[in-house]
Amino acid sequence: MKNLKYCSFSEVDLDDPFFDSLKLDYKGFEAWFGKKTLADELAYVFYNSKKAIDGFLYLKAEAGGGDEIVPPLPKARTLKVGTLKINAHGTKLGERFIKKIFDHAISDRFEQIYVTVFSRHQSLIDLFERYGFECYATKITADGEEQVLVRRMKSLVGDVVKEFPLFGFDDRNYYLLAIYPEYHSAFLPDSILNNENHDIVQDVSHTNSIHKVFISGIVRTKVMKAGDLVLIYRTSDGKGKAYYRSVASSIGVVEEVRQIKSFSSEAQFIKYTKPYSIFTLAQLKDYFTNKKKSYIIKFTYNAALKKRIIRKRLMEECMISTRTRWDFMSLTEAQIRWVAAAGEINESLIIN
Repeated sequence: MKNLKYCSFSEVDLDDPFFDSLKLDYKGFEAWFGKKTLADELAYVFYNSKKAIDGFLYLKAEAGGGDEIVPPLPKARTLKVGTLKINAHGTKLGERFIKKIFDHAISDRFEQIYVTVFSRHQSLIDLFERYGFECYATKITADGEEQVLVRRMKSLVGDVVKEFPLFGFDDRNYYLLAIYPEYHSAFLPDSILNNENHDIVQDVSHTNSIHKVFISGIVRTKVMKAGDLVLIYRTSDGKGKAYYRSVASSIGVVEEVRQIKSFSSEAQFIKYTKPYSIFTLAQLKDYFTNKKKSYIIKFTYNAALKKRIIRKRLMEECMISTRTRWDFMSLTEAQIRWVAAAGEINESLIIN
């Protein structure tokens, strides 16, 4: 996403009005920012269409949280969310930043993440708690008392969303779900292929979001249950044989599958699907009116395969049968484990 930059503090305008509330919350914010600038530290900065700042995220490794946190944090490899602020504008940017936090935690094998938040920022607290952060302690400084929210990165808790991005293989089912190329990469931005244009990844909710909604006409998809794993398979773009052009790209975890008839109105259906779907408003309205595609699959977007796996390998090495159409099919645990290994998914994501 070209609006989201990972850059030095020295490249960021501290006089942007975006930082005014942080200066009010933290008396030493400007001095702190100056120290980070001199140290040439990096942060994520999101710029809106007017080139003004709408989001800022700073992360740092930390030994234990300091004496101001009571009770002390457990001893573990710890990632601190040093600063996070977002101007919400309806595109799920908060989820995109949450995902960046988890990306760093997984990449550098942190065992826990923590963030401090003033209780008056309830919407920010709600965002963290939705993804498994729990109020663990308090922190008292000259600026006041903050809640300390902690997320453990070593266990599953039986809730798909609170577990994100972690997942396991035990006691669940596994499926392959095909997505056409025209939808795939804008829908799943971390799974973009090397020969695709990164400009198609825009600041829209279905790109930013951790959650994805796919609408299918395949009756068999209704068998999926919360916690099942879904392997996303991008079909051929028609520029060569599917044997080489179709690829497995990502793994998600099913939240739920609903039938279109479960929505009492078009407005309810649009509210549920629009923020997380690649389909246009016109397409969604048409689906609801004509019931062309009846199954709504909601899943979390947990892992992009570092190495995409072509159909040839899926057939010959993973032993996925061609007797069943590759639009939707069941996989074995051995097959999904093979994909995770061959696709070089970070092992820190997988809890056995």
